[in-house]
Amino acid sequence: MNRSRGSVDDRPRPETRLDTLASPADLQRLPAAALPGLADEIRAQLVSRVTRTGGHLGPNLGVVELTIALHRVFSSPRDVIVWDTGHQAYVHKMLTGRLDRFDTLRQASGLSGYPSRAESEHDVIENSHASTALSYADGLAKGFQLTGSLERRVVAVVGDGAMTGGMCWEALNNIAAAPDRPVVIVLNDNGRSYEPTVGSLAVQLRALRTGTAWGNVFEQLGLAYLGPVDGHDTMALETALRTAALLQHPVVVHCITRKGAGHTPAELDEADHLHTVNPTPTAAMSQAHGPAWTDVFGDELVAIAGERTDVVAVTAAMMRPTGLFPLACRYPERVYDVGIAEQHAVTSAVGLAAAGLHPVVAIYSTFLNRAFDQVLMDAALHRAPITFVLDRAGITGPDGPSHHGMWDLALFGLVPGMRVAAPRDAQQLRVLLRACIAHEVGPTMLRFPRGRSGVGIRARGTVGAAELLTEGRSKVLLVPVGPLAGAALEASRRLRELGIRATVVDPRWINPVDPELLRYAGEHRLVVTIEDSALPGGFGDALARALRRTTSRPQLITLGLPGDFIAAGERADLLHAHGLDAEGITEAVVAGV
Repeated sequence: MNRSRGSVDDRPRPETRLDTLASPADLQRLPAAALPGLADEIRAQLVSRVTRTGGHLGPNLGVVELTIALHRVFSSPRDVIVWDTGHQAYVHKMLTGRLDRFDTLRQASGLSGYPSRAESEHDVIENSHASTALSYADGLAKGFQLTGSLERRVVAVVGDGAMTGGMCWEALNNIAAAPDRPVVIVLNDNGRSYEPTVGSLAVQLRALRTGTAWGNVFEQLGLAYLGPVDGHDTMALETALRTAALLQHPVVVHCITRKGAGHTPAELDEADHLHTVNPTPTAAMSQAHGPAWTDVFGDELVAIAGERTDVVAVTAAMMRPTGLFPLACRYPERVYDVGIAEQHAVTSAVGLAAAGLHPVVAIYSTFLNRAFDQVLMDAALHRAPITFVLDRAGITGPDGPSHHGMWDLALFGLVPGMRVAAPRDAQQLRVLLRACIAHEVGPTMLRFPRGRSGVGIRARGTVGAAELLTEGRSKVLLVPVGPLAGAALEASRRLRELGIRATVVDPRWINPVDPELLRYAGEHRLVVTIEDSALPGGFGDALARALRRTTSRPQLITLGLPGDFIAAGERADLLHAHGLDAEGITEAVVAGV
């Protein structure tokens, strides 16, 4: 049986062992002697395909033998395998009948970069945020026990990086307390997430790996422990996993793996550039302008820290991706990586603020959602002077619904005293970052998207804290959030050609709504807000609420994202699909005037 669809240039490739595997049952029938060759084929496919499409390369190269062993010992989907995080599930997808879709990885309508229930019965949980798998496993095991499905086993594959998250320990507290409810916890220990694993746990795991531990934290909790096992020895893994499967109580199987194993550039990649690789550049990518938003933030923060010794930074296991690496190189004692622990990051920052410092908490927009209570009840309640910097705000693209940073305005716009800024270009990022850090009577937030910052846009005047981007007056006002200012300006040009004059104003501060901007909006017949965030609770909603408290009643059109999950796709394509480019804005105005 040949399930190959060829490469992207349509040239057929020879059939391999991997091509013959339509399901885990086929894998279980392979002789042991064939497994090293299969592992080589899988790695070749990962390198070939993921470097074309983009995706998580290093984590998946590290779990090839482990995934093979899991699917030979356990019978998915009867036995449930949960991955933490789900970006290490590419090999799992290949072994469950999805090899022929890998040329569509992380593309619109293509193969998801994470487990996806819509794709396969082998994907039970769609977990793309870390430190969740053990909680899922605890609930699954409870459910199977309650419904009498005792033949079904629950396996959670969790990385040592994910184990730095508090949810893992909350789950372990419950799993270990039920010795009659077996859960197999496969600890994939490669010593890092994006960065080397931090904290005391890393020290404990290193001692277990080297045989120098005085005790075993897992056994002390009441869990059985097997290992450490060479995570690249399929037969040793199978032996350990079969032993674990026979136990009738919770067990940890400690597997030692190498991130990027089998691909020399990835194995030697200490900076972790091959954790995620970008797709082969397209014409659109090569035309992108300006420095990356993340780089601008990182550079400006170093400059500010050189001027203010009270500025410190906090991140949750993402030093390089959030732009804090330059600061860590310059002032290592002023940067704190707390592991995959966003809740702890926020409340620890409140403690730093209480000690007289100004913390800058740099976290992806989608991940700060996990710490809403801490932002509300710890940071805001104490009026703590903390600056939250949200990278990857708005549409992020190929990582799909769990990673679009489209909820932050709705969530954090609720927080009393929170001031939120959105820069339109690189220069405004520098200006607004300084303004956020200068604010000392409560928390501030700065949000910007993934990618490059584009061309600079000059202000033509001011309206309170907002800036006019066009000259003259009109009856139509376009109010774009952040970098959507460029699309709004292009829309105003197209409207002028249609005989409709439109003014463009950049609010810069989008929460709370500036009273001067509110007054100015009330002088127009039609006001159009434009944001790549969820409309319910977004900037448009905030402006509408504020206008209802005035005597002004302009017609208001709010353009943004629906309050639903949005699939993967290129940022430009998704903005177009939701009417957030020049064409969509123009059509909305024409329909509204």
